[in-house]
Amino acid sequence: MIITKNQLKTIIFERLKDAFPLSEADIDFIYPPQPKMGDLALSFPFQLAKKSKANPRQIAQEMMTKIGPLPAVEKMEVAGAGYINLFLDRKEFFERRLESRHERSLRPDERKIIVEHTNINPNKAAHIGHLRNACLGDTLVRCLRYKGETVEVQNYIDDTGVQVVDVVFGLLELEKRTLSDLEDIRDKFDFYCWDLYARTAAYLGSHPEAQARKSEILKRIEHGADPEGSLAQYVSRRILRAHLATMKRIGAAYDILPCESSILGLKFWERAYALLKEKHGIYYVEDGPNAKCWVMKLEDEDDKEKIIVRSDGTVTYVGKDIAYQLWKFGLLEKDFYYEPFLEENGRTVWISTVRPNARGLSFGAATKVYNVIDTRQSYLQKVVVQGLRALHFEAQSEKSIHFSYEMVALSPRSLKELNLELSREDEGRAFVEVSGRKGLGVKADDLLDRLEQKAFAEVDKRNPEIALEQKKRTAAEIARGALRYFMLKYSRNSLIIFDFEEALSFEGETGPYLQYSCVRLNSIFRKMEEREGTTAADLEKLSAGGNIRLDALSPEERADLWELIFNAAKFEEEVLHSIASLEFSHLAKFTFNLCQKLNGYYHKYPVLAEGNPAVKNVRILVILYARDVLVRSLDLLGIPVPDRM
Repeated sequence: MIITKNQLKTIIFERLKDAFPLSEADIDFIYPPQPKMGDLALSFPFQLAKKSKANPRQIAQEMMTKIGPLPAVEKMEVAGAGYINLFLDRKEFFERRLESRHERSLRPDERKIIVEHTNINPNKAAHIGHLRNACLGDTLVRCLRYKGETVEVQNYIDDTGVQVVDVVFGLLELEKRTLSDLEDIRDKFDFYCWDLYARTAAYLGSHPEAQARKSEILKRIEHGADPEGSLAQYVSRRILRAHLATMKRIGAAYDILPCESSILGLKFWERAYALLKEKHGIYYVEDGPNAKCWVMKLEDEDDKEKIIVRSDGTVTYVGKDIAYQLWKFGLLEKDFYYEPFLEENGRTVWISTVRPNARGLSFGAATKVYNVIDTRQSYLQKVVVQGLRALHFEAQSEKSIHFSYEMVALSPRSLKELNLELSREDEGRAFVEVSGRKGLGVKADDLLDRLEQKAFAEVDKRNPEIALEQKKRTAAEIARGALRYFMLKYSRNSLIIFDFEEALSFEGETGPYLQYSCVRLNSIFRKMEEREGTTAADLEKLSAGGNIRLDALSPEERADLWELIFNAAKFEEEVLHSIASLEFSHLAKFTFNLCQKLNGYYHKYPVLAEGNPAVKNVRILVILYARDVLVRSLDLLGIPVPDRM
């Protein structure tokens, strides 16, 4: 659709530019509300009429005369008060879409984009809220790469933060463990630390005198002093591996893992601090509530001051975030050293280090940055952008994007499904919020395990004859599809109430419904090969052109075919729309609607049982084209298509 619109836009502009005061940007297409009004419409006669105080319908009629016949357009007409409606040549449009079905019409806009997502504190197991972050971030990455952008995926590791400090405190003070003791913990270490973190938080809450020891541990970790430093390193790295394994289950992957310990060790903050003082981005306060602090004046906040460096000389969390954001844009004139952390599917995931080496790797230095962080961090993200502005990096501040989203809760039915006890108060609620600090929540792996168990039971019931490993693999793919679609189908600023039965249903707006529909469509081509010997190469020849006989179809089928093809052709527009709005619910809804139209067409107009070769060929090509778009859309959503369901 984008190709068709661009070609028409160029021709129309060339034919009108000498007679009317307009630019190519003024020529934009809209979709008429009803098919009988045409396929595309031009509304710019209204804009010109407003400027010239003329009649828009008269302008539209004059324009249509000058435009003349257009390629791939069957007819044009002036409609309403001044619209120009275009009716496309349906046969030609379909043939072109088939010929270019493996091509992409999108082009990159940036030299390099960084997407930072997931960012789980490496002190305990990932929970359900982290899954939404990863699903949103990974879908953004997939869409940007489909668009042709060069994308670097970062997962920031806060390995010296207070959450890790709490776990180290618990290991040293509550459990009296040493570094060597931790190797003896064979169970899931991230699960073990989940419980320890909650116990430590409760202990610190009831023993205020222990805060002094916690502060001491924090300082020793920041300076790499042992045993605290080595414990923090061990805990964060072992839990990080568990997190990456969890995210791999939903198809999320990363390029680089920048660590807070590296930011501190390589003095990134000191460089950012010097820049902020040099360019007067922050200033020192002599008296008042912020006395002896370095603060930043915040725009649109009634001249409110945000503390960047405390009176004791320690930097706040947002100060380190400003330094990190500067590095992402290549504005810090410093870089990390890097070492391999793990290998995944033949690619290396790198982690930052302070230890010099000769690898010569370089990350960061993007022209646009997306930070996928929940809506509770909106204020701090504004401060980070203000930090860029305070340093006069206006272009970078405009391309520093906070991809915010709401949290995830669970239905009481889902908590019972996971054998978690509910209080009487919670049983009466529509949803239950989670709190990792209180130990209340659903671990991501527990959720995925339960999804896979329920999916396995359904696969086993439907396909008892297939091998056990295939059943397990299919169940894992269904679980992933169920989770990802559930996390993506709601607008990002909607609170999600996760429910197992709703997510796993094979009917309705769910991931398994989309997967099942695609599996059934694939079975058409598999049966064609088994019964008729029709191979993938044969299908390519069939789609090469000259095999579309729309006149062989009934008027009703031609109308249904056009609705399906025309909607499928909007796929790349939906990708761009989703990227621009950061609402992947648009792409999810497009995929669901396409799937419904495909299913409706297939059920109404069977392929394998059709005896008329001309009709059968058209139906094959319709299913082939729309199925390919559906598979591509599912891939961007991170939803795999199983072999069988």
